[in-house]
Amino acid sequence: MRYLILSDIHGNLQALDAVLADAKRLGYDRMICLGDLVGYGADPGAVIDRTLALDPVAIIRGNHDKVCAGIEPPILFNEVARKSIEWTASTISPAQLKALADLPKGPRVVFSGLEICHGAPFDEDYYVFESTDAAKALDAASERICLFGHTHLPALFATADDPIKADPRHADHLQLPARGPALVNVGSVGQPRDGDPRAAYGLLDLDKGELVMRRVDYDLTGARARILSVGLPPWLAIRLERGQ
Repeated sequence: MRYLILSDIHGNLQALDAVLADAKRLGYDRMICLGDLVGYGADPGAVIDRTLALDPVAIIRGNHDKVCAGIEPPILFNEVARKSIEWTASTISPAQLKALADLPKGPRVVFSGLEICHGAPFDEDYYVFESTDAAKALDAASERICLFGHTHLPALFATADDPIKADPRHADHLQLPARGPALVNVGSVGQPRDGDPRAAYGLLDLDKGELVMRRVDYDLTGARARILSVGLPPWLAIRLERGQ
């Protein structure tokens, strides 16, 4: 079984469409989504509908999803993020707001051997950036492979006695640890922050122990124009181009 892994789409329909076209060409069986369907981008309603129409085998909420749905206030958001999520909440339909509110909280066990979370297994809003954060997350994970998002940065963490068998900076086909744990972030579909503006996603085959990390060009000009046309803060368009 090959799983399409999507995370942090953030209302970027152009990026999502490019990712889905690329994934269809390569082939996959089911989809898993790690949250943050909305926020920042100009097409949140279409992204919600398009994502849920894929009938994900597992999906969880992100922090932007729950704030948009009114589950939590935007007290931790900066001004740009707050303006974006308030615009999003006022733009999408009541049914789409309910769909966001109904997204389950992570972490969630997909099946034996695979767990998903938005931030970390011990806190759905925690940012895992460094090895010390990853060590805490690996200790808290209930399954051997844990997929996470939230940082918008592709990352892979494993233990020294059973490492990942390739350098993710130079290879997109990675052999996962045969026995030991692994913590995996495939990056952001809609708003990468590693300096590469291309959309990021993953293809996971646990039977083969293989992870494919993909980067895809998309209609960046169109995505930026949409942000500006609906009156969202211009910085959101600028950062897309910079991969920030």
